[in-house]
Amino acid sequence: MQTRVSRYDTLAAAKNWSPSTNGASRYSQVDRLASSRIMDIERIFGENTFGLAEMKARLPRKAFQALMETIQNGSELDPSVADVVALAMKEWATERGATHFTHWFQPLTGLTAEKHDSFITPNVGGGAMAEFSGKDLIQGEPDASSFPSGGLRATFEARGYTAWDPTSPAFIVETPSGSYLAIPTAFASWTGEALDAKTPLLRSIHALDRVVRRALALFGINDGPVTATLGPEQEFFLIDQEFYYRRPDLVTTGRTLFGAKPPRGQELEDHYFGSIPERVLAFMMEVERELYRLGVPIKTRHNEVAPGQYEMAPLYETANVAADHQQLMMTMLRRIAPKYGLVVLLHEKPFAGVNGSGKHLNWSICTPKHNLLEPGDSPEENLQFLFFCTAVLRAVERHQDLVRASVAFAGNDHRLGANEAPPAIISVYLGEQLTEIFEQLGKAEKAKSRRNGGLLGLGVPVLPRLPQHAGDRNRTSPFAFTGNKFEFRALGASQSISFPATVLNTIMAESVDELATELEAELEAELEGGRDLESAMRALLAREIPKIKRIIFNGDGYSEEWQKEAERRGLLNIRNSLDAIERLTDEKNIALFEKYGVLSRRELESREEILIDQYFKTVNIEGETTADIARTMVLPAAVRYLNELLAAVEQGEEVGLEVKGVRRTAEDVAKLVDELRDALDELNRQNAELGGDDVRSKAHHVRDNVIPAMAAVRSVADRLERVVPDDLWPLPRYRDMLFVK
Repeated sequence: MQTRVSRYDTLAAAKNWSPSTNGASRYSQVDRLASSRIMDIERIFGENTFGLAEMKARLPRKAFQALMETIQNGSELDPSVADVVALAMKEWATERGATHFTHWFQPLTGLTAEKHDSFITPNVGGGAMAEFSGKDLIQGEPDASSFPSGGLRATFEARGYTAWDPTSPAFIVETPSGSYLAIPTAFASWTGEALDAKTPLLRSIHALDRVVRRALALFGINDGPVTATLGPEQEFFLIDQEFYYRRPDLVTTGRTLFGAKPPRGQELEDHYFGSIPERVLAFMMEVERELYRLGVPIKTRHNEVAPGQYEMAPLYETANVAADHQQLMMTMLRRIAPKYGLVVLLHEKPFAGVNGSGKHLNWSICTPKHNLLEPGDSPEENLQFLFFCTAVLRAVERHQDLVRASVAFAGNDHRLGANEAPPAIISVYLGEQLTEIFEQLGKAEKAKSRRNGGLLGLGVPVLPRLPQHAGDRNRTSPFAFTGNKFEFRALGASQSISFPATVLNTIMAESVDELATELEAELEAELEGGRDLESAMRALLAREIPKIKRIIFNGDGYSEEWQKEAERRGLLNIRNSLDAIERLTDEKNIALFEKYGVLSRRELESREEILIDQYFKTVNIEGETTADIARTMVLPAAVRYLNELLAAVEQGEEVGLEVKGVRRTAEDVAKLVDELRDALDELNRQNAELGGDDVRSKAHHVRDNVIPAMAAVRSVADRLERVVPDDLWPLPRYRDMLFVK
């Protein structure tokens, strides 16, 4: 009888890495030495970035001061200064082995892009020299025709420009074959319309700076530039390459389109914050080291809730730099994992039935001296904090649709509302103490909370008493106040943080702007009555808080009761991404983005079109992949097993055995094969239908018809997985992918 083995080898995956080799078969001796050396963080941090210290050391004083004026205050850069910076940057880069440079930008794909140009220029003597001018630094011209533009340009219009962003430091990318200089840039069409994620983010930062400075002036404060700060927490899964390349669904779509729930998942709750597996820890440490060298301040690493799931997070940085660094983190995770025989999965729901992966975005607004969302010693007396906190509540309450749309894409639909993910209903968690204060202020009462931060006793005499925060954390809230910032927890693990940050900055700019206008009016009225800022603020808050208090919810966001309560409050519950995306171009949203110069009508409409197109293509690819795997892998495996069962029945009858159990098993498998065939026929029909000629109707078709048809195919396939022998089943199972490290 022929010996059968499964198409994948779990034992090989388990032996794929060991501490003694540290992945020796996968990369060079030089890399192994670099990997094993002790990290001197202070020495290596930022060594591959052309940061402020490097610029100060290499630039003439006047050039450095002019550049700092641009970086800190947004003033226009003199082209002659650009020439000086370019020369210093080129010398620094070539000293570090760079032979090429690239304008590194963020097109509307959610990823980054780059086109490399050599520093080398031939000379008349037949030789060559390294050249890099201010013009090369300031502007590039990559071919823009194949990037998504959402109608901003025709396919035949290829010209696009990249423009140097001096607020984000240039950096060196090192590879085993050489190095190159990457220069963060914006990307726009020749008509000046933004074709990227960075340009609107920079515009939103400028808008926020302008209106917050105006508001602070009412409090007698002039602390200098105002910016948003971001701290994104990156969740991801790691699986062995042996399994990844045996799963066409993972390779093609980033998630498993099939997979029966294993006997053990995350029920024991033993993975979260557990000891990091040695192989994973070695991978994380190398990622950290390379990110440190790029100036990315990685702070934490730990096991996440699901088996095989992990998290890494940086310290807070200004929004623009944080967005660039987040892209570098995702790039570095993907690049380094193969050295350890691993693959990083950044999809929001790579495995059904266990925790999904998000990217919690911690957001605040700061001056060089103060975090404006930091309560004072007595928050109820801190008028400035209450003003800006009210502005946040007002912004989110008014623009629930935009906040929801900023995290809307096909992958996130599998996650929102599930384990460790917030619901699709946008609400704000404040904590009981702040909520009580706002309720009193909304009634024009003097705010005196009966709840004290105090000390939290741990119940064991040998343990210290810890300072207790004024409010607990709420893991079910999509937008939660966490002490001196708001944590936007609805982002998906794979997405760029630029657009969600752009939305938060813009709606906050509007809210602060309008509240400042109202406060000015109150102050004028108070001056006539001889009263002060506190009285004006009290009147303002008493009027505003009742209008926005419906957005505050401190309870369980996962509960069915909250769904009903949210409906009673009149909050939006946009359950799928397509419905959310189509709210982007509502007239109120177009007016908002145009008023603050963040996105024009055409630019916003282009983003809606691109997001709808990406939604359609994502689901269409998943539908075709599901049909392909079911047709060429799952169905043949089931038929082979059925043939074996039928042969066993026939042979048993020949020798006089009843073989009832085999017969019943064959009947069960035959029924499942029939079900699979019927479901597959329906999926093939829906895949072929496509739903119309325009992308919007196609997107609606795949949402309403292809997704249910895919689910039906999966349901039957997952039941077959539970009965087909392991050596016949063609796909690595959850039990192996999640636990073998």
